[in-house]
Amino acid sequence: MQVRVCVAGQHIWRSVVNPFDRQGGVTRRNLSSSRSSFFTKSATRYQPPQNCNLNIRRNSQHMDSSFNNPNGNVKDNSDNRSWIKDAADVIDEENNLPSLVGTCPFMCPVEERLQRERLRDLATFERLDGNPGKSSSNLAVKKFCRTISTREIQVSDVRPLSVLEGTLNHLFNLFHSSDHPFEVVHDFIFDRTRSIRQDLSMQNISNNRAITMYERMVKFHIISHQKLHRSSSSPNASSLLYLNLEQLTKSLMTLFNLYETNRISHSIYDNEPEFCSFYVLLQIHPDSKGEPLSLWFRNLPSAIMKSKQMCFARNLLRYFRLGNYKRFMYMMKSEASCLQCCIVEPYINEVRALA
Repeated sequence: MQVRVCVAGQHIWRSVVNPFDRQGGVTRRNLSSSRSSFFTKSATRYQPPQNCNLNIRRNSQHMDSSFNNPNGNVKDNSDNRSWIKDAADVIDEENNLPSLVGTCPFMCPVEERLQRERLRDLATFERLDGNPGKSSSNLAVKKFCRTISTREIQVSDVRPLSVLEGTLNHLFNLFHSSDHPFEVVHDFIFDRTRSIRQDLSMQNISNNRAITMYERMVKFHIISHQKLHRSSSSPNASSLLYLNLEQLTKSLMTLFNLYETNRISHSIYDNEPEFCSFYVLLQIHPDSKGEPLSLWFRNLPSAIMKSKQMCFARNLLRYFRLGNYKRFMYMMKSEASCLQCCIVEPYINEVRALA
């Protein structure tokens, strides 16, 4: 995949390593390598010495992709954090209920698959040999359900973490499908990733593997943000853009909550500054949603605030709001990463017209 951004009449090509790598792992931007290498894998945190300024480690070596702490370390920060918790918009808030542990071994529960076969409610990607009334366990993926209660759900309908990871790999293998318009591909993955988030929330899964999954889903929404904008001639483009932006923001909020839940002392995740920068850049959009930046900044560790990615995002947003479009264009051309370009690209023409 290639990302192109037009700045001051020039084309900037960003080469993108597939962000939906099947191996997963908490991705890390390799700051000391060449600009064409954007993602490596790591599930480690950086724990700075007590007497330093919490600078982020810049290591050119690829980190071990195994998870050192698969169960996470929960730390209660409810007294000074106000993160927005996204339960995929569907889980009823019910106190004192034990966490579910799903037992469904398939991407879609058998009962749901059989029912949707009878109703001929199968997406294009779920049909066996193109038959709208026939699917299989290798094709059908559990649909998102808007209203559901943990009191009523059966564990046989909930997929455990390993199945959710495999389902996400399956979905992202479809992302670059050229057999269907992107809007069709996006609509399918959009719905099924919401269902994945739903199952994660119902089981209160908040470990490093969940963080990896959320990071990949955020990347899906970011790249979709750009691709949907490029297909803006479609009659449904406006609503698709709005819904994608909404779920991008909610997924980011949940990811930030997971980072904080698993935080140990003053450590930060290697990818945390990059994903925080995405949230800042989203504020360029007039319909952006979420916590006000001033309050949000107050709760961020200083290591994130001082990171290269966050300094870039904050400066770019400041130049945009001040109307310093020449400096805005220069920073986009010289410093933006491929995913940062995907977020900002829809506004490049607007900025160029005002420059």
